[in-house]
Amino acid sequence: MKKKSYFTAILLLGFLGIGLSQAQNPECNTNLSIYVEHAKVKNYDAAYTPWKMVYDNCPDINWANFAYGERILKDKIDKSSGAEKEAYIKDLLALFDNSLKYFPDKAKLADVIKDKVLLQYDNKMISDDQIYSELHEAFTKDKSNFKDPKALYLYFSSLVDLHSAGKRDLQEVFDAYDDVTEKIEEENKKLTDQITALLPKEENNTLTSKEKKQLSAATTNSESFGKIAGSIDSKLGALANCENLIPLYEKSFDAKKGDVIWVKRAVGRMFDKECTDDPMFKKLFEAQMALDPSADAYVYGGNLKQKAGDTNGAVADFNKALQLETDSYKRSNIAYKVATIFRRGSKSTARNYAQKAIDANPANGKAYLLIASLYANSANECGNTPFEKRAIYWKAADMARKAGRVDPAVSSNANQSAASYSERAPTKEMIFTEGMAGKTVTFSCWVGGSITVPNL
Repeated sequence: MKKKSYFTAILLLGFLGIGLSQAQNPECNTNLSIYVEHAKVKNYDAAYTPWKMVYDNCPDINWANFAYGERILKDKIDKSSGAEKEAYIKDLLALFDNSLKYFPDKAKLADVIKDKVLLQYDNKMISDDQIYSELHEAFTKDKSNFKDPKALYLYFSSLVDLHSAGKRDLQEVFDAYDDVTEKIEEENKKLTDQITALLPKEENNTLTSKEKKQLSAATTNSESFGKIAGSIDSKLGALANCENLIPLYEKSFDAKKGDVIWVKRAVGRMFDKECTDDPMFKKLFEAQMALDPSADAYVYGGNLKQKAGDTNGAVADFNKALQLETDSYKRSNIAYKVATIFRRGSKSTARNYAQKAIDANPANGKAYLLIASLYANSANECGNTPFEKRAIYWKAADMARKAGRVDPAVSSNANQSAASYSERAPTKEMIFTEGMAGKTVTFSCWVGGSITVPNL
């Protein structure tokens, strides 16, 4: 259920907007005041009886009936068992439904369906078929309010399980994967935009108490979306390998080649899974160029030219892609894709495109992580002594930590990478033995720049 800033609770008690039901039962207002006071201090046992009276007789008197009612019933569920627990669960399911009936301006369809599914899932009262069917309704009918990470994962996970049981086809799995990952990216973008705006104030120690809470909440929620995105990728697993993708697209191509969304997703998935050597990739790419010669299409065309040895033609296509894309967030993703193409060849070119990705979207944590890995993989190129070679790992660790700061969705990977790089950097014993504490190590290789050795 959508949690509003309640309460202002009944701050409203002075002018509740008395409904017809209250007029019919004058005790509702009194009991409303009583149960709210108990619920505000989490004395849900004491709140239950007066709440039940108001809810049964005057359900539309105030939104508190549903906001606090959910808490009260969940407390009852936690403290009961057997038939009694099942009864309270049924009461809560009914309450979710009634929230839409009596307060359609506050309750949202996606929230109601999500709350009902999660309640039944947590209590092992729902099948995969029901989970997918109900969450599919929420996702398709009220996508803008379908934001819960756990529900997004369950929506996709239940579909994969249904596919494994032979009840759903693979194309449906891929379609849902694209829809869900796009939704996660959309929600995380909102969070990282907020984080990007607040980080400079945090660095200058000028955050207000309200902004500190906003930054903390945005960071936590972004981390949650990152974890769910990783879980969804793991759930998809080997289903999206080249061995499955190629025959699926070969089978569907003639029927789907005029469907621009299907074609673009197919090309993108084959690119992401590095199936670009197969003739099917070129066939799909050409279909996309005919339907929608967009920025992404030039990235794929550049990739084909790169593999054919036409580096100049590839770079021209990559730059054309960046010129065509006017949305900074999408341009950042395109630049990152290009950077991944060059990462095994020209590290400096890969960094240049990764930096373009960061310039377009300062919250592109994946681009920071890519640069960090490029630095770490250049240790043997960037120094004459063992100390100098290992010093590059400090630079890599700094870049990895920044990735997690600007984009908490990648924080798990960023923290692991930073810790790994730090372990490979010079030890305190090496710093002491070579007398390098506080000194500067300059990198004369493609990395350039320098790093200040930590003081002991």
